[in-house]
Amino acid sequence: MTLRCTLVIAAVLLQAQAPPLTPLRLLPPTEVPQTAAPCAPQTPPRPAPPTRDPRMPGYVDAKELPDGAVPPPDVNGNFIIGPTHPPASGITATELQGTVYNFTIESKDSRIYPGIAREPCTSGTPDPSDPAKLIVTTSHPAPYTRKVAVYVPKQYVPGSAAPFIVGADGPDVLLFAALDSLIAAKRVPTMIAISIGNGSGDAQGSQRGLEYDTMSGRYAEFVQTEILPLVEKRYDVTLTKDPDGRATMGTSSGCAAAFSMAWYHPEWYHRVLCYSGTFINQQWPSNPDTPHGAWEYHEHLIPNSPAKPIRMWMEVGDKDLFNPNAMRDGMHDWVVASENMARVLAAKGYQYQFVFARNAVHGDRPTKQQTLPEALEWLWQGHPR
Repeated sequence: MTLRCTLVIAAVLLQAQAPPLTPLRLLPPTEVPQTAAPCAPQTPPRPAPPTRDPRMPGYVDAKELPDGAVPPPDVNGNFIIGPTHPPASGITATELQGTVYNFTIESKDSRIYPGIAREPCTSGTPDPSDPAKLIVTTSHPAPYTRKVAVYVPKQYVPGSAAPFIVGADGPDVLLFAALDSLIAAKRVPTMIAISIGNGSGDAQGSQRGLEYDTMSGRYAEFVQTEILPLVEKRYDVTLTKDPDGRATMGTSSGCAAAFSMAWYHPEWYHRVLCYSGTFINQQWPSNPDTPHGAWEYHEHLIPNSPAKPIRMWMEVGDKDLFNPNAMRDGMHDWVVASENMARVLAAKGYQYQFVFARNAVHGDRPTKQQTLPEALEWLWQGHPR
């Protein structure tokens, strides 16, 4: 994700070693201002992340597909795509057969998330006694307005319990377009999509960071108790209670949130779809049970826990994020994190598909336009159409 008001670095690309992967080494950080507000003094833009080679030692073995191709929706494993990313058919549709409803939620009406924010043009500082912990002193209570968009396909039969997918950082018009086409073609079940905007800000000390990077089931509980009942009541739909008919998705920290929803509440969600997952150390406040944030998933939690009934599709770009903050804890390389996730999921026997995209940045839109339909079709394998 794009991090505001943070310290960033110039990078020197070194080959990663055998598993577990180690992040690339860094040159000293350079301070840059927040892009969303006029913070002086102005400094040069953040240097682009280095381009990673999926054939580097220590990366997972993966099948390289012809340029322009995507993995088939009925095969598991690791794949390399690109460097060009043509949009899939129907993904850019501007007219939908289904209906999209929009509403907003005010922070004052939320029991779970009453709202916080970090002061503009501020960041955190590494704890001198623990480089894996960031000290943030400029976060405080603050209100927000959250957008929610709900896609209901024309094929939905009122009164029937519908499968559904919950997406972060909404509204997500690509998701609605992809589902509209896929449902009509009977490539996925007739499902409802609930695309939830974040509560504003980014990373440690922000409302978005609190929602998405916290290692707990709290965000899933917020969706379960404060969002889903509103959707059912306002739009006369019935959402299935079967976890096999419930999916989550997101990009960057939204991806971490999507996985956390299923990890901490597998009785609610079994299917997860992720782009550029922030499986790195970005949790704030620090939690002694998971001191390395979402890095814990591939470091300890997945390897040391019995396999859960989670089906996982994920993607990372070769130019994905690389240590864009002040911390030098060895747990801020998005590509390494995704490679490690693929490795531990395979070792524990999970059903997963991992796509390494050449010529793709963090949350790369062309890659999403190319892959989302087949990713959704893969995600819903095994569910009745």
